[in-house]
Amino acid sequence: MSSHEAPPPLERKAGIGETMRAVAWSFFGIRRGADYERDVQRLNPLHVAIAGIVGATLFVLALVLLVRWVVTSGVAG
Repeated sequence: MSSHEAPPPLERKAGIGETMRAVAWSFFGIRRGADYERDVQRLNPLHVAIAGIVGATLFVLALVLLVRWVVTSGVAG
């Protein structure tokens, strides 16, 4: 009788800096295929989701601040 053991779980080794960099590149929509494959193996999906939410929040906040500055400075007037 043959016993099939489950493969060991993937060990995700990417740090927060690498995760943030991958998410930042994804906001631009450009990523090399080799880098994407490496990210799939190394990045923790939970960290990617959190980094994406943080990145989107910072982007929206920057846009809101930019619009407020333009409107209050009279540049748009």
